[in-house]
Amino acid sequence: GSASEATLVALLAARTKVIHRLQAASPELTQAAIMEKLVAYSSDQAHSSVERAGLIGGVKLKAIPSDGNFAMRASALQEALERDRAAGLIPFFVVATLGTTTCCSFDNLLEVGPICNKEDMWLHVDAAYAGSAFICPEFRHLLNGVEFADSFNFNPHKWLLVNFDCSAMWVKKRSDLTGAFRLDPTYLKA
Repeated sequence: GSASEATLVALLAARTKVIHRLQAASPELTQAAIMEKLVAYSSDQAHSSVERAGLIGGVKLKAIPSDGNFAMRASALQEALERDRAAGLIPFFVVATLGTTTCCSFDNLLEVGPICNKEDMWLHVDAAYAGSAFICPEFRHLLNGVEFADSFNFNPHKWLLVNFDCSAMWVKKRSDLTGAFRLDPTYLKA
């Protein structure tokens, strides 16, 4: 599919994961009560598809102001998390971009990734535009911190002479993705 679909799928998987985790800890919480407090984050340079994923997923999305290099930094993300937690919101999802559409800027994964892991938030890396460049050894340093990601997407059709539309997505833990969309209807049980 597309990078837009990958972001949406990652957001929905993260949403399901956090709802299950919170309901396991507090069974009295309803899905609706949790959903109204969920908040996702991305750089103010992120593609519009990130905002669209938030709309379709029914969660608040907050744009983190970028620095002078148009990158999301840990300090700005941390400030937003603290402010939102104090307001009773539940941060659960962050999109970091490696190669924004507007100016090919790169969010700082080495800073943002540890915060996401520490705060138990899903980190999705959108490398749709520039991700194909990572095939070149001289650009691999731009991937530093990718080990913190829960999902990663890039578009081979942009630089690798692959037919349109080709978007590749990896997830760290397959069951987080498959579990979010698994249905077990009665009529299929034997």
